[in-house]
Amino acid sequence: MTLPRVKLSDPVALRGYAHPLRMALVGLLRREGPMTATRAAERLGENVPNCSFHLRQLAKYGLAERAPASDARERPWRATALATSWEDASDDPQVRAATDTLNATQLALYTRQAEEFLARRADEPTRWRAITGFSDASLYVTADELAALTERMDALLAEYDGRTADPSSRPADARRVALVQLALLDAPAPTDGAPAQGDGDAAVPDER
Repeated sequence: MTLPRVKLSDPVALRGYAHPLRMALVGLLRREGPMTATRAAERLGENVPNCSFHLRQLAKYGLAERAPASDARERPWRATALATSWEDASDDPQVRAATDTLNATQLALYTRQAEEFLARRADEPTRWRAITGFSDASLYVTADELAALTERMDALLAEYDGRTADPSSRPADARRVALVQLALLDAPAPTDGAPAQGDGDAAVPDER
């Protein structure tokens, strides 16, 4: 299945989403369902007015909305979709600058999540420690080949989308796992006659 998705294209919305707490709030609502600003503040270790403000901002960009309440005194919020995407290939300078800011904020969030995981990884069961962590691979591919490879990986991950949308479909021992995909280009090779990195007699270790 395809997860309900919000796609951001407006530079104002892109910059508006580029805030660590707003990303954390959206993630929390998607994982745990509707909740009040008070409950969100408790879960994230933030203060209530701060969470209330940023939830209202998320609503302006179509990422959060008010949810039905069982109690008239409560005013819960919910995420409008289970995934967010944005255009990374725009030629509009304002959109490119906004997506660069958003991507940098997201990378910082990934880094913090990775550091938090490493700090407690030793306490995880052996079977989970054996299959989590970091890895990388160097590929020599064309742009079309990389696009096709990304589509294949997306299709594999989509097989588990149903468990995100429907918690009752998750196996009893299932846990949330964050798989972070980074496709990074090397800098262009030198063209002024200078030797490329790794040329010469010195051995270069494999960084994988």
